[in-house]
Amino acid sequence: METGKPERRGITNRWAVLALLAIGVLISFVDRTSISSTLADANFIRHFALTDVDRGWINAAFFWSYGLFQVPMGWVADRYGVKWPYAISFTLWCIATTMMGLVTTLGALVLMRLIIGVAEAIVIPASYRWIRNNFDERQNGLAVGLLAMGNKFGPALGAPIAAWIIVTYSWKLMFIVTGLAGLIWLAPWLLLVRNDLPTKADLAQANRRARTVTFGNILSSPVVWGGMITNFCYGYFTFYCMTWMPAYLVEQRGLSISRSGLFTFFSFAGIAIVAALAGSAADLIIARGKDPILVRKIFTVTGFVGGCSVLLGAYAPTLQMALFWNVFSLSLLGFVTANNLVLSRLTLIPRQAIGLVTGVQQLATSLAGGVAASLSGWLLHVSGSYDLPMMVILGFLLVGAMATIVLYRPEWSPKVTEAPSRLRQA
Repeated sequence: METGKPERRGITNRWAVLALLAIGVLISFVDRTSISSTLADANFIRHFALTDVDRGWINAAFFWSYGLFQVPMGWVADRYGVKWPYAISFTLWCIATTMMGLVTTLGALVLMRLIIGVAEAIVIPASYRWIRNNFDERQNGLAVGLLAMGNKFGPALGAPIAAWIIVTYSWKLMFIVTGLAGLIWLAPWLLLVRNDLPTKADLAQANRRARTVTFGNILSSPVVWGGMITNFCYGYFTFYCMTWMPAYLVEQRGLSISRSGLFTFFSFAGIAIVAALAGSAADLIIARGKDPILVRKIFTVTGFVGGCSVLLGAYAPTLQMALFWNVFSLSLLGFVTANNLVLSRLTLIPRQAIGLVTGVQQLATSLAGGVAASLSGWLLHVSGSYDLPMMVILGFLLVGAMATIVLYRPEWSPKVTEAPSRLRQA
């Protein structure tokens, strides 16, 4: 009886830490996407005298620094653990979010967005590193699905909350409240998460282990490039919704800012729930003996194709139909979320390179955010309509489906070189 108690406590703690990681992702997405509701606020636009192109660049600023620091943060997660790098970065981005409500110039606003991007770059590499070390293939889909619920419920909750604070009080108070409220998360994180900051001996061993999968092997792997393509295509659609959906609903469909926040919630709640269910369903099928790679590829392709229904929303003749297709298409994309991430960052990737590979692929995801935010702003400027930006989404979704089919092959995974004898003995 007694021997089972520590094991049960370990299992409980594992899921508790996963919940904290999901909440951490949620907070990061609230802080990065709260700007989208602000960019639909006439007072904010007048305050900084913004054009459509300016709004696109403000949205994009976060993603450029976020993308630039993905690989360095993946390296940090592989060598210095999860607990303290995450805690330090978390504190920094919450402070920068708070400062966005206090700055008075456009340059300072953009600078805060860049700082948030740098600090939040730790989130995904560290999270996947922790999942890979604490869950196996039969649980990866559910674990990643639950983590992904955080990055979908972030904008789902952040959009209506931000819209309510803006309408009721001001955009300045919105940034201050969302930034300071996030700091509450630090207390349970510091109490529950094991200190995995390595000793000098541990660091030397981690360096030897990491050298068994070289950066050259990572970049020469079609699986890694497949993950970069699929993550870019998936991210383009989701980041378009995070950065431009509130403005689209207000400016082209005539909703108020508060109602646009509500329908943004439904869209991202839909993809979050479907992501967890699809990941868990794939786990169950795999547990019954089916090929995990084939199962997750089928789910991923289904999601990319289903997401193409977004174009039906662009050309819908009524507001109700437009809102339905917006929510439906993004929800179907949830079939991609967990299963694609498990394939591209866990199943087909050597354990010792999880953080670095995740960082490389997050670079593509971040690029998708920057491109979606700025390109959509430019397309809106030249066409005067949101129809053209949505047409571009359709093209990227089809590319993502093809990359999944062609490039995810186990024989194309990053190659592991022979470990030094001291490492094999460790």
